[in-house]
Amino acid sequence: MGKIVHEHLSGAIIGIAMEVLNELKPGLDERLYERALTIELRRRGHAVTVQQSFPVFYRAELIGELIPDLIVDRSVIVDPKVVTAFTETHVAQMLGYLNITSLSLALLLNFKNARLDWKRVVGRQSEPDSPPDLTA
Repeated sequence: MGKIVHEHLSGAIIGIAMEVLNELKPGLDERLYERALTIELRRRGHAVTVQQSFPVFYRAELIGELIPDLIVDRSVIVDPKVVTAFTETHVAQMLGYLNITSLSLALLLNFKNARLDWKRVVGRQSEPDSPPDLTA
């Protein structure tokens, strides 16, 4: 069994997300959870980057940009959602963000229900031929 990527930090983020959900309750707009998470993460001493733009190139030409919702401690992408369930599209988007940012972990956080749902998306590590670990 391999080491869990950013285990302590991701656990702290998930715990904070649970507190935010308990206070705000389920079903609000994703941006409200994003703002509350930002406030609480910063209050607890974490560096939080909101909506940072990353350029995307195709054959050395700029074709656009990706903008992850939150990046915590320059290590973990956090994407708050209010959805029925996570889909392959959500996971694929996080894998794209991880590839462009060169980070190794993204957390999908679902605030739709009274109980927080989350998914860890781990990008490629040092071995380029290994498949990504999509375990929750």
